[in-house]
Amino acid sequence: MFQKISMSDLNAKLKTLSAKEIILDVRSSEEYLDGHVPGSTNIPYDEVEGHFEDLKKLERVYIHCQAGKRAQIAAQTLVQKGLKNLVCVSQGGMGEWIEAGFPVEKGKSYSYNPK
Repeated sequence: MFQKISMSDLNAKLKTLSAKEIILDVRSSEEYLDGHVPGSTNIPYDEVEGHFEDLKKLERVYIHCQAGKRAQIAAQTLVQKGLKNLVCVSQGGMGEWIEAGFPVEKGKSYSYNPK
């Protein structure tokens, strides 16, 4: 199982992320480039399994998407492989983030680089 939070909770956490935590946006690359949580990393939900070894080295992985469905699929995929460091925005997502007026970064891509 994994912990569930809201996009408001994620916004609060954004200010205190450690070097061993990431915000993982599992939407498509096109959606990500169109607007994303500042500093987040993009791995489309259907590619997360291939990053399991890197993601398990982190303290915490905060997963979100546009509305919650793809984040849940990605989280379930990773939990089935044994990942225990997941926090999932399972209801709501980028749409809610934008509607709340939280900061949005556009056009910048962060490649996944585990520490």
